[in-house]
Amino acid sequence: MLVFNPLHNLSALSARLEAFQGLVIVCYCAQWCDTCKKYETDFQQLAGEYPQHVFVWIDIEENPELLGDEDVENFPTVSVQNAQGHRFFGTLMPYISHLARLIDQIEANEGKATADGPPLLASLLAPSAQ
Repeated sequence: MLVFNPLHNLSALSARLEAFQGLVIVCYCAQWCDTCKKYETDFQQLAGEYPQHVFVWIDIEENPELLGDEDVENFPTVSVQNAQGHRFFGTLMPYISHLARLIDQIEANEGKATADGPPLLASLLAPSAQ
């Protein structure tokens, strides 16, 4: 499975994140958004190019609990996180090459986590959080 969607495979996503130590790349979207529909296809293709990471597609209207208290004002809004925290959280231009470049930069420089962003997805899906 290249891209997890909590609407369709929440238990598989939870199991995958339970012991995962790599990057989790989350795209927050909305079903009605035309930009998101195009970006989703590109996001799925990009997931195939980075099989070492977990890619997650979250519809913020269907799974608002997976966004915490954060607001999404523009699409696509992306979070790149690992067990230590967020490496990026914000809006990207809807060109998948921007996300690919961001992933490459994060892989090259595992720098310090940022405090910005919703709770880490793994913590939101942990058994004690449910």
